[in-house]
Amino acid sequence: MKYLTLKKALADWQAIQPLSEHDRNRLSRRFTVDFNYNSNHIEGNTLTYGQTELLLLFGKVIGEAEVRDVHEMTASNVGLKMMSEEAAMKEMPLSQHFIRTLHKTLLREDYTVYRNLPGGQYTSYVIHAGQYKTRPNNVITRYGDRFDYASPEETPSLMTDLVDWYNDEEKRGKLSPVELAALFHYRYIRIHPFEDGNGRIARLLVNFILSRHDYPMIVVRSRKKQEYLEALHKADLEVGPVPADGAHAELKDIKPFLKYFVELVTTEVHNYVLFLTEQDENVWWYDGERIKFRTANYSQVLNAMLSHPTLTLADMQEETGINRSAIQKLVTQLIEKKYVERGEKDGSWRVFITPSL
Repeated sequence: MKYLTLKKALADWQAIQPLSEHDRNRLSRRFTVDFNYNSNHIEGNTLTYGQTELLLLFGKVIGEAEVRDVHEMTASNVGLKMMSEEAAMKEMPLSQHFIRTLHKTLLREDYTVYRNLPGGQYTSYVIHAGQYKTRPNNVITRYGDRFDYASPEETPSLMTDLVDWYNDEEKRGKLSPVELAALFHYRYIRIHPFEDGNGRIARLLVNFILSRHDYPMIVVRSRKKQEYLEALHKADLEVGPVPADGAHAELKDIKPFLKYFVELVTTEVHNYVLFLTEQDENVWWYDGERIKFRTANYSQVLNAMLSHPTLTLADMQEETGINRSAIQKLVTQLIEKKYVERGEKDGSWRVFITPSL
């Protein structure tokens, strides 16, 4: 992708519009799984990619899973749908009420967090769903420094400033949708208005902004979490530690994060175009990654699993003409990569990697 720029990626995206209903559905299914899995996985949700797909697309819970993680992932998908519906109403300005409602949807209800303090003491506090924070929050950077977000007292006025700024800036139209989304994300994170769920809300609101301007929505991949956090950290160093300064940062102040975000949008849009247009039986997609298999044997085995999920290895040999030992080796590799798994009860194959055809 040496040649690729955001302008080129967006031009390629526009060139394949309007999408057919089939392509819209394909992209929607993949985005639903990819976004919810990654946004929650960044924050510690333990559901696998395969568990997420079966839960969100088929309503099934397989294997060992924390009840809280299942509920969190389900609520995340409700929030994604809510955000998409709100973004479609382009005449409606962004409101704090919507942001708080989105937060309440994600968290579902108030809950108590218990912490073990140094010295053996315990403390607890309540996380409020849909309400701005009532206690200070901060993060310890990987360099060991404490980084404070806006105080509970200043949060309501800073959120008013943020939402008013966004609505005014959107009307002015001087910033591109990508610049607007990046700057909103950064300002929002510097406020950190809620006691929990701020990252998930920020990533939803980024896509709210992109979608309102007819840009494809994007995914911050959990496997690249450190790049994401490092870009925010570098911007923090440029802006300085005062929360109010971060909450009113300008585009020129957040160049490291803007650079990261432009590259992220470029990559995501480019991959959407490839996903929808590339016709290669050996190319498959898994969690936003293009997988090019070196031989057609992988695709033959995967297609056999998709067509006949209850096939045994012997059945696959007959179906594909590939010898048994080669099939065993391929299947082992596919399982290790988590591209497929076999149901413990019924023995049927579940395929989580998507063909390009």
